Parts: sequence; structure tokens; C-alpha cells
Amino acid sequence: MYQEKIKVDWVTIWLWFGIMIFGWLNIYAAGYDADHAMLFDFSVQHGKQFIWMSIATLLALFIVFTEPRVFSNTAYPIYGIAMALLVVTLFVATVTKGAISWINLGPFKFQPSEFAKFATALAVAKYLSTIGIDMKELHTKLVAATLIAIPAALILLQHDTGSALVFLGFVFPLYREGLSGNFLIIGVVAIALFVLALLVNKYILLGILLAAGLFYLFVWLNKRTLRDYWRVAAVFACCAMFVFSVDFIFNNVLEPHQRGRIDVLLGKTEDLQGSGYNVNQSKIAIGSGGFFGKGFLRGTLTKADFVPEQETDFIFCTVGEEWGFLGSSVLVALYVVLLIRLVNMAERQRSPFARIYGYSVASILFIHLLVNIGMVLGLVPVIGIPLPFFSYGGSSLLAFTILLFIFIRQDASKNQLL
Repeated sequence: MYQEKIKVDWVTIWLWFGIMIFGWLNIYAAGYDADHAMLFDFSVQHGKQFIWMSIATLLALFIVFTEPRVFSNTAYPIYGIAMALLVVTLFVATVTKGAISWINLGPFKFQPSEFAKFATALAVAKYLSTIGIDMKELHTKLVAATLIAIPAALILLQHDTGSALVFLGFVFPLYREGLSGNFLIIGVVAIALFVLALLVNKYILLGILLAAGLFYLFVWLNKRTLRDYWRVAAVFACCAMFVFSVDFIFNNVLEPHQRGRIDVLLGKTEDLQGSGYNVNQSKIAIGSGGFFGKGFLRGTLTKADFVPEQETDFIFCTVGEEWGFLGSSVLVALYVVLLIRLVNMAERQRSPFARIYGYSVASILFIHLLVNIGMVLGLVPVIGIPLPFFSYGGSSLLAFTILLFIFIRQDASKNQLL
């Protein structure tokens, strides 16, 4: 009989609970209606969110009292089920806001892509913690990349680019386990080239040729081998081909509304009534809050429903208007403390599975936090992903709670080798 004394990390749990309650209050404020002013009116969004919060709490308790080896032993089956649900979604889901990512279950909607994140984290942690696996080997890199690419590709087919981009965060746990830092550099360079190609078009090729010439000069002055010359040529040839591909990707892969949002972000167009409307209204709402905010339920732009999706993707602007810079800073600080704590928890694990999974949890939450708040402030394109534990939505809240509490349960048994 399993009789381990469970010692959970209460600081992490209280951070989760505090963020969730603060989010609930802001959902209430964002959709406030005098005719539905009761906090526990289950016919409106804040009432429904309370139900999801209650279910999430029960789910968290269930996970805490589950034997920790269950998650490592069932990692691959859970991953398989999640991938099967993503495939099924392509055939049975209804189109919602341009994406085919929601399955109707009577009065509720279910988004499998949210649950695919923790399923992928489990599978990656299970694979990389297998005895004999070395991140420096090509085979290991390919298998790990495949585990991550499958759900990302299936979600892209659902036209949910935002959720697919979250899977890029898995590069951080891979890096922690031995992936070369060159891959991070390649990623940064690819993003820079993509942006420059959109801003200055093919003139970026002149810059690439100039850089290649400088590198060749460096190689010649240092009397390098012929192989070094070929390496320089290969790198800059790849850069040039990538730049040529940007135009095709931008015009044929991205959706029209996504192209519009990127153009607005880069300053190429100013569409305040179209692609740039949400961000413009969001920045106005946040700016109007000042340092201390207008006060709870006193957000005039919030009440007038000037910002679309204010209970979900743009919930942070409600915080900015009603709680001001001070309240926004407190919320960001809570997330930062949570992320730092998760990394510290991951580092103290004896089990490789728990360590890798912990880094995956922190990475997923970090990408969500970075992109959601970034798009609300107009720093990144609007791609529509929720603020963890904060935005309205049952699928995201339950999925994030499962993601976090599996790690909390692993940490409670950190002295065991799972």
C-alpha cells in the first residue's frame, strides 16, 4: 500500500491560487453587468469560471494524492491519446474565430490543443530521462524534435498558430539537457532575418553578402582550413535561401489577419479599425489606468466593451485600466516568482524525468506569459493565447492546472528516482 508522506510546495500552490483568484476578479470586472452583478451567477462568464476553478481545485487535489510514478509510466499513452484527439479535432471541430480547434461537448467546448502541451511535456521528459539517451546524439535530437513537432504541426493544421508557437518553448528543457547553444543562436538569427526580410525586402541579401565577405576575410587572416571556407559558404547560403522563403511563407502560409497584424506591428501599415484595432484599444485602456488604476469595476473602457476578447486573450488590459501600473506590476511579479520557483524546483530534483518535466512546465508558462502580455502591449503580433490561470476558459485553466500540479507532485517525491 502506498503510504508516502506528501510534502508539497505550498508557496507554488499559493501562487497558483492567488493568480487564479485575481484572474477571476478581473473576468468579473471585464464582463460586469448590473443585471448579473452576483459573483456566483453561473449564467455568465465569471460564474462559469468559478465552476472551472472548483473543478481545477478538485483535479489538483486528485493529482497531489496520485502516486508520482503513474505520470512517468503513462507518459507515452497520454501523449498518444492527446495526438489522437488533435487528429479527431480536424474532422469534428467547429470553426471558432478562424480556428478549427474546439470540440463541442453539449453546453461546453473542449480544446485538445491545450491538453497536448502537458502531454508533450510528459513524453519529452520520459524519452530524455530514459537510460542511455544522450542529447548530443543526432538520433536523440531527431526523436525529441519529432515528439514536439507532431502536436505543433497538427495544431497548425487547425489554424491555431498561437498554440503551435508555444511548442518552441521546449527548446529550453532540451538546452538544459545538453542541446548545443548553437540552436538557440540559429533561432534568434532566423527571427531577425524574418523581420528584416519583411522590413527591407531583398536588400537584406546585400547585408548577408557583406557579412559573408567579412567572415571569409576572418577565415583567411586566421589561416583556417578549406573546410572552414565551406562552412561559411553553407551558413550564408542557408541564410540567403531562408530570406527568399520569407516572402512565400508570409503570403502563402500565414492567414490574411495574421499578415495584417504583423504589418501593423512592424509599422508597415496603420489599420486602427482593422488588424490594429484590438492592440490600439488595449494600449489606450492600459494607459488610462495610470499608476494606481481607476479602481475595481471603474474601468470606463472596460465597461464600454471597447476591447474585444477582454475576458480571454486581452484580460491584461483590464488589469492595467482598473489596477494601474502598480497592479500590473504585482501580477507580473507573481508570474516571475512562480517561474523562478519552478526552475529552482526543477534543479533540486533527483529524478531526470521530474527535472526535465519541470523545465518544460516553466518554459510553456514563460512563452504564454511573454506572448500574451507582449501582444496586449503591442510588442508582438496578436496570435491569441491565454494568460495562464488568469484568462477565462475551462480548457486552458484545467490544462494549466494539470501541467503545474503534475510537477508539484513530482517535487513532493523529489528524493525518489522515478
